[in-house]
Amino acid sequence: MRPIAEAMFELHQIADSEPVQLLADAFSKAGYELALVGGPVRDAMLGRPVTDLDFTTNALPDKTREIVAAVANKTWDVGREYGTIAARVAGETVEITTYRAEIYRDDSRKPEVTFGDTIEDDLVRRDFTVNALAFMLPERRIVDVANGITHLMEGVLDTPSTPDQSFTDDPLRMLRAARFAAQLKFNLADRVTAALAEYAHRLEIISAERIRDEFVKLISCDQPIRGLRILVAAGLMELFLPELPALQLAQDEHKRHKDVYEHSLTVLEQAIALERVRFEAVDVPLRIAALLHDIGKPATRRFERGAVTFYNHDVVGAKLAKKRLKELRFDNDTVKQVARLIELHMRFFGYSEGTWTDSAVRRYVRDAGEQLEQLHILTRADVTTRNQKKARRLAAAYDEIERRIAELAEAEELAAIRPDLDGEQIMQLLEIKPGRAVGAAYRYLLEIRLEEGELGEEEATRRLLAWWNEPEQAKLR
Repeated sequence: MRPIAEAMFELHQIADSEPVQLLADAFSKAGYELALVGGPVRDAMLGRPVTDLDFTTNALPDKTREIVAAVANKTWDVGREYGTIAARVAGETVEITTYRAEIYRDDSRKPEVTFGDTIEDDLVRRDFTVNALAFMLPERRIVDVANGITHLMEGVLDTPSTPDQSFTDDPLRMLRAARFAAQLKFNLADRVTAALAEYAHRLEIISAERIRDEFVKLISCDQPIRGLRILVAAGLMELFLPELPALQLAQDEHKRHKDVYEHSLTVLEQAIALERVRFEAVDVPLRIAALLHDIGKPATRRFERGAVTFYNHDVVGAKLAKKRLKELRFDNDTVKQVARLIELHMRFFGYSEGTWTDSAVRRYVRDAGEQLEQLHILTRADVTTRNQKKARRLAAAYDEIERRIAELAEAEELAAIRPDLDGEQIMQLLEIKPGRAVGAAYRYLLEIRLEEGELGEEEATRRLLAWWNEPEQAKLR
């Protein structure tokens, strides 16, 4: 945590900004309290960028909207039933939530919300002490009901009430504990760690969508590994992504890692490092694929001649990932990308012992499609051997493949590999109508394109007509 004087200076600068001043004056004149709360206060104290402006007030939602409308360009509901109104004020998007308390009943997926009267009661019901901090406006004083500032200085994540009460009230907070531990690089208080294991089963009442969203936030952290370890150790991961903790039982075939679980965490870590160099933003499908790329190993584990093998774990893993991500309500595009990357992640290693033919390079590019750059990263990240000579050899081999891809791409437009003749030309030359014969002819020309490169229309026409007149194609005519 930065020095208190610096933190307070940062908070005063935020309070001096136009949107905050407009809101503070509007609520004060209307006779209501207003406070900057939670993340913005925490991040200002830690010296982290303040990206969101979240406020709390004792005004009820309808009154909040009335007050805000006088100073906002636009207002809208983001959860009126939960007391939250959003607005655009002086170019900034803000959210104002009425003091509240929410409790999950034993069989409920949705919280029951009641509105409170005091800032202290509102803060006590929040998830963690470091988020239970408020900066009252326009008075500009800190309200800290549960030693949040002390915990910020100590780097400890604890709950304002007992962890039992906090995680019973909202079980999703258990996932948030892992995420904040990773995000802030904090340690969990001992009582929080114990409660995670004891109340993990409560996560069963939370919807798949909310679990998915929290998992995505965790995997998108700069360094998510700490949070993932917490979820696995507490038994929480077992409830929504059991394939990951199951990797602890699958010995790596090289026996150079503690287990496949540890290897997978290392691959994720290395993929994130490469992602930062090659991409401008976080790539969630890539990160999930890196974490889950070996989940097919437990099901394919075999002992042969004194060695452990995992044949076809890439194909099995892709199917497992697809099924699990669909259950977590991931969108179809993410599911497809993750499954494809897992399915292809071993492809390079099958060729790494020798020189690739141009045909092999074309097929690699074609199969990866728009995910080629993601596959580059995943394949490189999958090298975790401690044998430096082997690691250098694999890196050099992949450097060579990327160079070959670039050269062929420049010469042949690999990004759009297609036969030299399109469907219309095929139908015209063979004098046939749309149907399976057109598809068969197209696939035949595509195979030649992949094997030999561009033929040109004249040669492609000659080959097509010769193929069409072969006896084997009689059934298509």
